[in-house]
Amino acid sequence: MTRAKKIGLCVGGAIVALAVLVVGGTWAYIHIFSTDPAPAFSLDSTDTTAPSGTSAASSSTTGATSTTTPPGDSSSSAGTWTISVGSQAGYRVKEVLFGQSTTAVGRTSDVTGSFTLDGQIVSAADFSVDLTTVTSDKDQRDNQFQTRIMDTAQFPTATFKLTKPIDLGSEPTDGKQVTAEATGDLTLHGTTKSVTFEVQAQKDGSTIKVVSQIPIVFDDFGIPNPSLGPASTEDHGILEVSLVLSQG
Repeated sequence: MTRAKKIGLCVGGAIVALAVLVVGGTWAYIHIFSTDPAPAFSLDSTDTTAPSGTSAASSSTTGATSTTTPPGDSSSSAGTWTISVGSQAGYRVKEVLFGQSTTAVGRTSDVTGSFTLDGQIVSAADFSVDLTTVTSDKDQRDNQFQTRIMDTAQFPTATFKLTKPIDLGSEPTDGKQVTAEATGDLTLHGTTKSVTFEVQAQKDGSTIKVVSQIPIVFDDFGIPNPSLGPASTEDHGILEVSLVLSQG
């Protein structure tokens, strides 16, 4: 075997070894050393732990305002319901890093707003999310979210305002889950679009919990694709919302 062939084999072997190291290291990083992504919000979920970076005051009281009373409670739900402690919002986006798939999840507990309920009709609703406090399990991802992607220095909040009443089908009663459709104006990155999405709600004593997943196409809102370097994403993601509403 000639010297040139030997050198070529060594170089080729080194490239293969490097590729194996990169892919294997990425797999280990994602599946062993990285934390599992938070599960999607649901009415049945009992794990509402705030992500890293969320204030201790918010995370320690997450979900603590809910009380449970026997199903069928017929106490009036009419009036204004205010978003309270335990509420969260954020994003869920699929990522691919060197061929390895994972899910990026970022959340914040800084959510405000209110709903107006009259019988089985939600006549008004709005909420605002402080995007400057959204965090995930990765500092580098958070830096990209705050600067290049969402530019929260210029666009610090995301808002939603209901433009069409929601018919729940019946007045909320304790323990009964209802599913309905919501339509309203969503503002992200300084752009407002009308969106329609499914909401699920359940009344438990003095609170109503509402969860929803709103599909977002980045380009529709002028949001740069999060892909950067070896990390790539799809052209869309999900805006996740879990609201705890208190009457009054």
